[in-house]
Amino acid sequence: MFYTYIIYSEVKDSYYTGYTKNLELRIERHNDDWSRSTKGGIPWKLVYYEAFKSKSKAIKREKDIKKKKSRIYIEKLIAGGRPD
Repeated sequence: MFYTYIIYSEVKDSYYTGYTKNLELRIERHNDDWSRSTKGGIPWKLVYYEAFKSKSKAIKREKDIKKKKSRIYIEKLIAGGRPD
């Protein structure tokens, strides 16, 4: 299983979207300074994820979310609304 996920940092008041095969380990690594792009926002909290059977679908979904460049879109996803 592969996952597209969104994490949130209260420190930076920002979201980060990514994909992974091991969700638990990936969040742990974000919080252990393994990622340059999330280093300044520790601690990160998992706020949303979707599961996919293939890596390509998880990557496509990650790109779709990032392409929106919209905090409102992400917050609607997290809230369970229809982000359209």
